[in-house]
Amino acid sequence: MNSVVSTLRAARGAVIATLSSVSRVRLVGSLAAIVILVAVALLVPVPTAVQLRDWATSVGPWFPLAFLAAHIVVTVFPFPRTAFTLGAGLLFGPVLGIPLAVTAATISAVIAVLLVRAVGLRLDRAVRHPRIESLNARLRERGWPTVLSMRLIPAVPFAVLNYAAGVSSVRVLPYALATLAGLVPGTAAVVILGDALTGNVSPLLVLISFCTAGLGVAGLVYEVRVHRRHHRERTVEPAVDQPVRVPR
Repeated sequence: MNSVVSTLRAARGAVIATLSSVSRVRLVGSLAAIVILVAVALLVPVPTAVQLRDWATSVGPWFPLAFLAAHIVVTVFPFPRTAFTLGAGLLFGPVLGIPLAVTAATISAVIAVLLVRAVGLRLDRAVRHPRIESLNARLRERGWPTVLSMRLIPAVPFAVLNYAAGVSSVRVLPYALATLAGLVPGTAAVVILGDALTGNVSPLLVLISFCTAGLGVAGLVYEVRVHRRHHRERTVEPAVDQPVRVPR
């Protein structure tokens, strides 16, 4: 409890320090922009989820292909993939939305790896971040099994894992297959959630969503256990390698 309170106090202090360092003109401008955005959101009519689904159906058969291409290109960069995944469920439903979202994300992940390797980028040298260093270490040790288990974990950023795999020695084909298999559970859950926004709440789909979310939790538990086991092995190995001193 004390640690939570201290963390909240530190966060409050950081916010106050940040606000105090911002000039009054910039602060007033930011507040005015927020007020304008809220007013626009309240006054401008926003289409409902059902209207968006009807519009996507009326556009034509080329629209899913355009959505697929946009998804692939945009998510090569560090853009939130969840927006496209929700959109796939909202616009196309689970039958078409799940394969669209999984296919686009897999192709995007492979393209990101190939681009990183084509330019010879060393992300671990360009960006110093504990999360990236940890991903690089796991990929060097275990390769595609790490990709599979970490794709099951929604908290792992999609783009960060792509770039980290690009600077690792994992092969492209096993990486692509592990990405495809690992993305299915979480992507299916989010697509089903997007479909539910239109009012199509099927008990079977809700059950599938919970099951896929459970697979993600299982992937998290598995990865944590493997990481702890490797950490213990690293800790024990130096002690074993040290020579034993015999007292005279």
